[in-house]
Amino acid sequence: MTEVVVTRRGQTTIPAEIRRKYGIVEGTRLEIFDKDGVIMIRKKRSTVDLIGTGSVDVKKACELLSRIREEDDR
Repeated sequence: MTEVVVTRRGQTTIPAEIRRKYGIVEGTRLEIFDKDGVIMIRKKRSTVDLIGTGSVDVKKACELLSRIREEDDR
């Protein structure tokens, strides 16, 4: 377990070894949620992560692609 500090603005640093292990680089989107009193952070899955998994139907894939295109246009 690694200890990190939260700044007065609510920011913290993810240790380098964890960033490397999970491929977290500048611009990577993360999800944070509370599960039974435990704060959890995970990489947000992109459509690239879903290719070939069969876990997304065509309609959902199209919705995800549309959302990515909207983000790219910003």
